Amino acid sequence: MSGMARQESEREDLLRDATALVERIELAPSDAGLDEHVVMGFRCDGAMSIYFGSDAAYHFNSSGQLRRAYAGGLLFKAEHGRLVSLERIREGNEVQLLHHQMLDDEQAKFLARMLERLRELVRRCKESTLATVGRIPTDVDVLSHALGWLSQCDDVKIARSPHAR
Repeated sequence: MSGMARQESEREDLLRDATALVERIELAPSDAGLDEHVVMGFRCDGAMSIYFGSDAAYHFNSSGQLRRAYAGGLLFKAEHGRLVSLERIREGNEVQLLHHQMLDDEQAKFLARMLERLRELVRRCKESTLATVGRIPTDVDVLSHALGWLSQCDDVKIARSPHAR
């Protein structure tokens, strides 16, 4: 399978298989030359997740606090209101997680980059440079719900724990 076909398959699988997100939508760039799809959706309790292709993902709890993320090849999780990065280190047949509590400036840079991506997503939606590929359920305006949620996240707090609730 070619790289492009595999990427398309992964995106289709995310929209279809992200069943924890009871409302979800996939958007694709309408600009020529750009291929990063975005999948975003909500759990039944209102917690939101946003996937930027295979590059980054941000998961929030029902209070809008960041609880987990994936970016730059690292996993991030909330612990006691702080972000901790987890790097997978493979040694032979073992996988270890290198645990690092982020310093204030590292956390601030991470959050600033995340907010920049979220604002860019809102801008692109409002300028209609993203097209809907699919949504579940088809009779719910998931995009308006997501844009309403995103318009209120100017200052994201870190959750107490990485759990959805």
